[in-house]
Amino acid sequence: MKPVLWIVIPCYNEEKVLPVTAPMFNEKLNGLIRSGKISEDSKILFVNDGSKDGTWDIIARLSKEDEHYIGISQSRNRGHQNAVLAGMMEAKDVVDIIISIDCDGQDDINAMDEMIEQYLGGCEVVYGVRSNRDTDTWFKRTTAQGFYRFMNFMGAEVVYNHADYRLVSARVLKELDHYKEVNLFLRGMIPLVGFKSTAVYYERHERMAGESHYPLKKMLSFAFDGITSLSTKPITMITELGLVVSLIGFAFLIWAIIRAFQGDTENGWASLTCIVCFLGGIQIFSLGVIGKYVGKTYMETKHRPRYIISDRTWEENELSEKTDRE
Repeated sequence: MKPVLWIVIPCYNEEKVLPVTAPMFNEKLNGLIRSGKISEDSKILFVNDGSKDGTWDIIARLSKEDEHYIGISQSRNRGHQNAVLAGMMEAKDVVDIIISIDCDGQDDINAMDEMIEQYLGGCEVVYGVRSNRDTDTWFKRTTAQGFYRFMNFMGAEVVYNHADYRLVSARVLKELDHYKEVNLFLRGMIPLVGFKSTAVYYERHERMAGESHYPLKKMLSFAFDGITSLSTKPITMITELGLVVSLIGFAFLIWAIIRAFQGDTENGWASLTCIVCFLGGIQIFSLGVIGKYVGKTYMETKHRPRYIISDRTWEENELSEKTDRE
């Protein structure tokens, strides 16, 4: 039996790029259907993440022009990870597999063929992994590769050079639904679910239109959120640092007492100031990291919804068809 596939595409202010990439996704979907790899009931699901431009109007128009296009809209902007999760959870009960991919056309859609083949071969998760970063600037390439290494060093299990281009089976989606945390980092959560997985390698292209929604500042915040959502290693490192500083301080205390008994003491305001500033900086930094964990715990205890869907294109279509019949 051919698997039902939904291609889940998060969209935020993508009115410039969506008219360019939507036909590409549709052509790819139809090609997979014609080749017999997927069911004719497969769809392209656009997830509007509270866009402020005409993104939702374009999605609604596409859904009326072609039955393969469908869309949902969040009640407000909740972020990329929440948008991807919303699409996954919307699809989990009606599909066999989903493939999540960004709207900008940078990820090679032809890698979907191999992803589906790997799924048919028994893999429940197939990660899309960049084979190289030749299209990136030196700064972007260096910081991105450092990001993945640092994440793994800090105890967050992520796939190197993998973003959010992946195939996930309905079986994995239903297990992922049991993970109720509000602070989402899907690149680390999906490996935690487990099941047989593999990787498909592809070359990433330049963005086809519009502007990137991930500047350096946002990427750094994303990395820190990922670490604190998946690992307690920063707390352990703070504890170890505190122990080392305490031992050094104790050694200096013994040294100061010995010098005092020897009568060899002198005023040292400069060294004292340096030590106070050093210890004060460590304390403030440590409190900031601990505060981040406390804040995340606070948000988790509220049990707020991770997304709220305000509109669905198929509901609109069904209502219009019912009105026409009447």
